[in-house]
Amino acid sequence: MTGRINQPSEGTANQQTPPPLPQLSIAVATWGLFAGLSFLLAGVGLYATLVGVRAELEEFNTAAIGIIGASYYAGFVIGSRVALNIVGTVGHIRVYGALCALLGATTLLSGLIVHPVMWVALRLLSGAAIAGVFVVAESWLNQLASNQNRARVLATYAMVTIITYGIGQVVFTLLDPLAITAFTIAGIAIMLAVLPVSLSAVANPPSVTAPERLPLKMLFDNAPTGVIAAFATGAVMGAITAFAPIFAARSGVDTARIGLFTAMPAVGSLLLQVPIASLSDRHDRRRVGVCTAAAASAAALLLLLGEVGEPLSYVAMVLLGGTMYPLYSIAGAYTNDRLRPELLTAAAAQLVVLFGVGAFIGPLVMAVSMGIYGVDAYPASSAIGLGAISLFLLVRIIQHPSAERATPEKDVALDTQVLQIPATAVAMGRRLRYRRPARSSGTR
Repeated sequence: MTGRINQPSEGTANQQTPPPLPQLSIAVATWGLFAGLSFLLAGVGLYATLVGVRAELEEFNTAAIGIIGASYYAGFVIGSRVALNIVGTVGHIRVYGALCALLGATTLLSGLIVHPVMWVALRLLSGAAIAGVFVVAESWLNQLASNQNRARVLATYAMVTIITYGIGQVVFTLLDPLAITAFTIAGIAIMLAVLPVSLSAVANPPSVTAPERLPLKMLFDNAPTGVIAAFATGAVMGAITAFAPIFAARSGVDTARIGLFTAMPAVGSLLLQVPIASLSDRHDRRRVGVCTAAAASAAALLLLLGEVGEPLSYVAMVLLGGTMYPLYSIAGAYTNDRLRPELLTAAAAQLVVLFGVGAFIGPLVMAVSMGIYGVDAYPASSAIGLGAISLFLLVRIIQHPSAERATPEKDVALDTQVLQIPATAVAMGRRLRYRRPARSSGTR
């Protein structure tokens, strides 16, 4: 008989964690990682915008653009899994350096060889590389943080990555997408990400522990709402993110302003993600999800009311990003509420796959939609997808009004990445978290 996974006893849930580091020690221990990620995300933000705009300028057909966008997320799913195994044999710093080099190389090759088939392969590699980088980086942060400061450390991490990714998109406005110079600058920024991490004298990567097991069927049996919401959110976010530059270009936005337009969702996330996550910690997450998804759907429809590139469209993109990106946090947090603490990492790993599969399918569906109905299909399809998520959560509330939690007041709602990166690499990194040796004379 399948049923809900029961909450563990207090003794079982009380996991050993490393002693908290003083605030100064946290800052000293993380400066190299944050500096490296800042270079990395600035380059990735520039590269992602370049790919979309250059594909449009080169007149790639809509189907090819959709496959290029989908391949990134396929690579992310693959990289998330492979990186965890490689880290155990090679080590964190070596894997981080190797993946940054691979990501930089794919960026430069994208500028040298402009062909849709080649770009599908390169975006697949870049997705795998960035996933591996984040598995390494985020497991590092989880090891350094304690239960007393984990939410603040991860929130700082999220803000740093959001801001620097947006900076990369804004830098795009200063460059010529038809010249290899833009790809070169993106590649240089990514390769510079290796230096701070390699030269940090206080770097102390965590050890690797065996991963937990949680079959997808068991996860679905215990948290179907979170599982379906995570998949649907991946599909919508993947489509919206991959086609934002193409939508702007086909709507007549000049090249200099496309980067600014595509950076607006990151601004919205910066403003609204933490407040919405906090609301979901205090109320029924599904109700917060209903309102958030409905607001995101309305924001997408705003793009139909005025000219793209005008102030209203920028406001719409800010609201869209601010309300769309938290949906994955809500889905993941709701899923974790239904599970024992020792299963959270395994659940996060499964949610990576679900999100990635959704994000792979979403751009393909958007490509078909825009190919048939034209540029207005972008906001219309986005609104329909987000509205469907809101309606699904509303139906689940009606079917199951109770919203009790197995593990309330967790910091999981803040363990999220936005941008083009599924939010679960942070949680996957928990399987690498440092653990003290068990005491021989203590209670279990």
